[in-house]
Amino acid sequence: MVKTRLKKNDTVKVISGNAKGTVGKVLFIDRNKGRVIVEGVNIMHRHTKPNQKNQQGGIVRREAPINITNVQLMCPKSGQPTRIGMEVVKDEVSGKSKRMRKSKKSGEILIS
Repeated sequence: MVKTRLKKNDTVKVISGNAKGTVGKVLFIDRNKGRVIVEGVNIMHRHTKPNQKNQQGGIVRREAPINITNVQLMCPKSGQPTRIGMEVVKDEVSGKSKRMRKSKKSGEILIS
C-alpha cells in the first residue's frame, strides 16, 4: 500500500513518461497498487463487440492508470508543481486540531 497525500479531484502535472508536462485532474487513486488515473493522460483504445449495453460496438477511448510517483500536485497559488507537506492547524472556534495539507513551494494550506 502506497501512502500518498493526493486526493481525488486534485490538479496534478505529469512529471515523467510519455505524457510529461500534461496537466489534468485526478479521477481515481488505487492506493494498493500505487496507480492513479488522470483525466486526459495515458489514453487507451478498447475494441468492444456489440452487446446489450452498447448496441453499436466499436472503439472506446479511456484513461489507463499510471504510476503515482509520475505525478505531482499543482500549487494553486504559484501554478507550479509542488511537494505536499502536513501541518497541524488549530480551529479557533471549536479548539480542535486538524491535519491539513500544505504546499511546500508556497507554504499555502490546500483546501479540499
